[in-house]
Amino acid sequence: MTTKHTIDRLGHRGDGVASGPVYVPGALPDEEVTGELDGDRLGDVKIITPSPNRVAAPCSHYKSCGGCSLQHAADGFLANWKSDAVLDALSAYGLSAPTRQISTSPPRSRRRAMFSGRRTKKGALVGLHGRASSTIIEIPNCQLLRGELVAAIPALQELTIAGASRKGELSLAVTQSSVGVDVVVTGGKSLDDGAFQIRLAAIASQYDLARLTWGVELVVERRAPAQIFGHAQVVPPAGAFLQATRQGQDALIASVQRAVGPAKHVADLFAGCGTFSLPLSKHAEVRAVEEDAEMLRALDAGWRHADGLKKISTEARDLFRRPLLLEELKPFDAIVIDPPRAGAENQTVELAKGQAIIASVSCNPQTFARDANILCNAGYTIDWIDVIDQFRWSPHVELVARMSKKN
Repeated sequence: MTTKHTIDRLGHRGDGVASGPVYVPGALPDEEVTGELDGDRLGDVKIITPSPNRVAAPCSHYKSCGGCSLQHAADGFLANWKSDAVLDALSAYGLSAPTRQISTSPPRSRRRAMFSGRRTKKGALVGLHGRASSTIIEIPNCQLLRGELVAAIPALQELTIAGASRKGELSLAVTQSSVGVDVVVTGGKSLDDGAFQIRLAAIASQYDLARLTWGVELVVERRAPAQIFGHAQVVPPAGAFLQATRQGQDALIASVQRAVGPAKHVADLFAGCGTFSLPLSKHAEVRAVEEDAEMLRALDAGWRHADGLKKISTEARDLFRRPLLLEELKPFDAIVIDPPRAGAENQTVELAKGQAIIASVSCNPQTFARDANILCNAGYTIDWIDVIDQFRWSPHVELVARMSKKN
């Protein structure tokens, strides 16, 4: 049955939301739409009255590809919506904060992507999954990814032909580094066969891949795929977390540096490979804490080979199970915390007992607001928030907040 609806708002996943609620993919606030209602979702959507914020999608793959979900929305509208999403999350706890202009990464700036690959009768199909589908969509005209990643697709096709089973699907994580692309393949054949390893190494050489990892096994590293953090070069472990765009990384670093200010002793919690530790060590001694010891070794190697940096010490520690306690936090006049999407509630409880400046980095406004509320209840104030949009054309949003406690 065809029904008609007026869109009230954009939901946190990017769907239009009408009263009911009814979720309408591809719709914007104030639009009138019709479609076939299936539970609480509208299918076969037709836009009757388009919003003035609706634009033509810049990518020819947009209707079928699931990589982007909001190319139909104007940039200014999306910037305001993402900033409001942060403030709305805070308002649920009775909190507020001043925000600056959002920093949005440009088109074709994503430096990492997860492709899917399947063998076909004539070769291989490599691309991204379709919207709400297991179908693989080829994306030669992608407007989101850096050109180096799209240019690597022929290599990914050869790897799929060589290493995928007839009915299986490969996951191919591709990251652009300073010396070429770094590829990690999962879901493929076993590496037990020496001839297979030789074939994979030959593909890496033919297509000039910097590094190729199959599962957890290194096949070949022709050049160390370094990333630049401040004045240091770091070679992350294969598949390690990396900010999605260089522009987004730089914006996050600038905001963290602004938050930390002249602090001379800084703790970097959930430090990863040193995205913040290494730039901050230009002016401060840093204690980097991270569960993954391999990532810390990469950070340490980058620090030791760089010039002009102050001391960075590292500790491998699960901060969810063993948060740093107040006595351990006292030596630091500023603390950077960049947890996963789940936030860091237990660690925040310990931070709330102290007095240090806090630079809180988050990829989830809801868990940030929850943790910020713990700090504010203990006497902290949110001085300001910078909103960072490095996942262009998606509902994803990141932020850096400076929090301080009056003595």
